[in-house]
Parts: sequence; C-alpha cells; structure tokens
Amino acid sequence: MRRALELARQAWGRTHPNPMVGAVITEGGRIVAEGFHAKAGEPHAEVMALRALGRKPAADAVLHVTLEPCCTHGRTPPCVDAILAAGFRTVVVGARDPNPAHAGHGLDLLRARGVAVVEGVLGAECAELNLIFNHWIVRGAPLLALKVASTLDGKLTLPAGQGRAITGAAAQAYVHRLRRLYPAIAVSADTALADNPRLTARGDDGETCPVRFVLDRHFKTAGRAGLNLFQDAHRSRTIVVGLGSSAKKSDLAWYEAEGIKAWALVGDEASFLKVWAERCAQEKLTGVLIEAGPRLASAMLAAGSADYLYAFVAPRTGDPEAPSWHDGVALPVGGLQVSLVGSDALYQGSLG
Repeated sequence: MRRALELARQAWGRTHPNPMVGAVITEGGRIVAEGFHAKAGEPHAEVMALRALGRKPAADAVLHVTLEPCCTHGRTPPCVDAILAAGFRTVVVGARDPNPAHAGHGLDLLRARGVAVVEGVLGAECAELNLIFNHWIVRGAPLLALKVASTLDGKLTLPAGQGRAITGAAAQAYVHRLRRLYPAIAVSADTALADNPRLTARGDDGETCPVRFVLDRHFKTAGRAGLNLFQDAHRSRTIVVGLGSSAKKSDLAWYEAEGIKAWALVGDEASFLKVWAERCAQEKLTGVLIEAGPRLASAMLAAGSADYLYAFVAPRTGDPEAPSWHDGVALPVGGLQVSLVGSDALYQGSLG
C-alpha cells in the first residue's frame, strides 16, 4: 500500500476533479505490476495496473488500491467490473469512497462475488491524500485552505532590515508543492499590490500555473498593469474578484482589455467570501489555496470561511508593530498534524 501511495502521488495536482489513486498487483507476495490514475478522463489506477501486467493475474494475485474501486459508469467503465473480469480473489483497499451514496458499495459488490476484501490499510494516509476531492464530493463546495507563514509571535512581517522571507527554503519549496496540488490560489488585493507575487508553482520539474484569484472587493488593482499577475504569460488565468456594487465600467473594461477576467459578485462586504466560494463551486474549482495576509486571514477565521489550515511557523520574532494573523480568534483545528519542514514547524488540520 505504501508503494501504491507513492504511485498515486505521481499525479499530484493533475487529476482534479478526480482523486489521486495508485494500484499494485502482487503475486506470491511480490509486486508484478503497478498503475496510477494520471488525469481526469484517463483510465483508473486498477485498469492501468492490469494493462501493465499484460496477462491474466495468477490464482494468488492480490490487488492493492489506495481508494475503493468505483462501481458506477462515468467517463470510464466501473473498475469493479474490471477486477471481477480479471479474476482477483483478494483486494486490499486503503480508504473508502467518500461519497455517502457510494461508500462501501463497490466493496459489497466484490464480496458478493466471493472476493476477499481487506480494507483500511493505511486508511488515514490514503484518505489524507485526497483531502480536496473528499471535501468536494461530500459538501459540493471547494476546499478553502488558508496558508500563512508566520513568526513565533504570529506576525507575517519581519522587523525592518531583516528581509521579507520569514520561512526557510524547505518551507518555501513545500508551498510550491501545495500550489501544484490546488487548482486555484488566492491573495488579497493588498498582497498583490505590496508583494507583486507570481503565484505559480515552481520546482525541479518546471513551472505550472493554477487559476489565480485576486480578492479585490473594490477593484483597486484596475490600471496596475505592472503587476506580475496582470502581465506575465499566464495572465489569462488571473481572475480579479470584487463586488458588483463597487464595479466601475471603466475598471471592468480595463481588465478585459488586458486579457484578465473579472468577477463582479452580487453581495455585500459580509457575504463576499461566501458568494465567491459559491461561484468557485459553479466553475467546478474543487479547492483554493489562500495565501493570506493578516487582514484576510483574520477575516476568514472570524467569518468561519476557511476549511483547512496550513500554518508555517519560523523560529523567530516578527515586527512588533505588525498585527497578528489570527487577531486573537480561537483556532479549532481538527485532526491537527505537526511536522518539521526544514527549520520551520508546520501546523495543519481542518478548521471549524
């Protein structure tokens, strides 16, 4: 199952709205074939493993798969049918299908046909792999993940003369991996104007660009042609989001002329984040990584708008005049995980 998880992660961020899934076939306790789901619309992991095997599995063959095999026909046929046709007598599963309408049904179908099913092997790891998919399937809404990089005293800026990067190289590389995972990234207009970020995912395997949101309630970024988000090769993937009541025709015309999308939402200050999330759902964006400054972070926490938290904490103190990113708001983090990323700590878990 650990090898199946490694295989699943090879499709990191490329399967939306589908989950990442890996599959391994063993015979006599030895791996003889492997497969993973590479992209939505392409064959599922179980089928890819069978294709890699290229023959009928042996009588003692075992299929190990990170997620319960599908039992309904979507863009591809049900994997349960392929498993039964191949003649597997034992299937080992990591996590159940999170869809309440399907959960366990595929396993029941296999058991009804005499297949021995072992489930829950590395179940927590297999479920965690598809955090975004699970949230989308269960709630029909995008996973809004709040990401901050702070000092020990909760500040997002350093004292004058100490530079701008709070966390070290390992944490920064981790954030680029998160950017590759999420289908969209968001920053506030204040962050866009102050930091001029690129919001692309950069690593050893090149650069990718998710959908990039600028949360700009009053469209104050209109006319700022020098921003990276407005002038780079990926500017068509930038969306400025504001309130329709604040939208001037001249501002919207400027964005259009620059090849930048603008969403003028119907709502008010209090409902802005909620209406934006609803529009994301309509656009089938399953998850958004929100790289927040102190105002946006505290506003999302106070409104209960964030579903998940990635809080990187560096072993240093910040600007004593800067506000705290959580502004005294209680953080009810469920399933809290704490890990070291280089010299920095990462606290992550569900909010709510």
